[in-house]
Amino acid sequence: MRSIPAPTEARGRAGARTDLAADLRRRIVGQEEAIETIVPYVELYQAGLAPEGRPVGVFLLLGPTGTGKTRTVEALAEALHGSERNVLRIDCGEFQMEHEVAKLIGAPPGYLGHRETQPMINQHKLNAVASERSALSLVLFDEIEKAASSLGRLLLGVLDKATLKLGDNTTVNFERSLIFMTSNLGAREMMAELAARFGFAAAEDGSASAGKLRRIGVSAVRKRFSPEFVNRVDRTLTYRPLDKAALEAILDLQLEALERHLSSRLGPASFGLELSPEARVFLLEEGTSAEYGARELKRTIHRHLIQPLARLVLDKRARPGCLLRVEPDSGGEMLSFTPRDQVPLAA
Repeated sequence: MRSIPAPTEARGRAGARTDLAADLRRRIVGQEEAIETIVPYVELYQAGLAPEGRPVGVFLLLGPTGTGKTRTVEALAEALHGSERNVLRIDCGEFQMEHEVAKLIGAPPGYLGHRETQPMINQHKLNAVASERSALSLVLFDEIEKAASSLGRLLLGVLDKATLKLGDNTTVNFERSLIFMTSNLGAREMMAELAARFGFAAAEDGSASAGKLRRIGVSAVRKRFSPEFVNRVDRTLTYRPLDKAALEAILDLQLEALERHLSSRLGPASFGLELSPEARVFLLEEGTSAEYGARELKRTIHRHLIQPLARLVLDKRARPGCLLRVEPDSGGEMLSFTPRDQVPLAA
């Protein structure tokens, strides 16, 4: 039997591998099933035991928008490579027409524009999202249900044999890749199921049956994709709507990231933030909802915290090393900033 060498990263980490699951739990909130499902595939690769001739793992992530599907892939990239940008991301909304799918692989020789058409996926781009820390590449097909049916047929070879033939007859090898596909298929029915059975308050408490939501998602997938496509997916994960505790935890993560951003960008001139309970409620009400989950939270923090802070810095009203107390203003429509023992600063 032919000997298969283990990846360099596996040999180099013997006895000293970091706990990937614990790392992901610090980055992903409210989706324990996803962590428990994905981590073993990564460990299989790190141990040198991933199967030959196919991707390391193929995952279909279902559920309502704002529940963390795309964030899961970004968090895995951060844990493996040190940056959420180490993902080869394909926005499937750009390939809704059959002829647009050709942009993925490039035009074949002899076709008009062959030399000018560079494929969106090639071996160089796939390898570029790996890193010195890990040779495992992460590929994300975002909102796969929006793509033309020809994209699904094109992916059959990738999901089954880990190969993609480009227009110039070169081949891309996906054997050292984890492939993720996100979809909102069945999301509307899932939310209707939650609302019909329990109402919004109960939906926040996560009281609905996970099995029922999973069946709704899988049924929608089987209506949209062929059996050949569905059978090539290793695991289908259904993301539940985030409850109040999960949304509060996500806010904490976003605020911690903001503090790190201030420290790295401003250096010795940076300052701290202290949000009142009312300010936290303000951000949660503005940035989260039952329909969109936590999708708007980052933009809300940017609009109500980062942009006002930029004005305070430019006006030299935020002293280096001070602590800014953040509270809603008297009108309740924006936040005010108060340095310790000073007059409140309206944003």
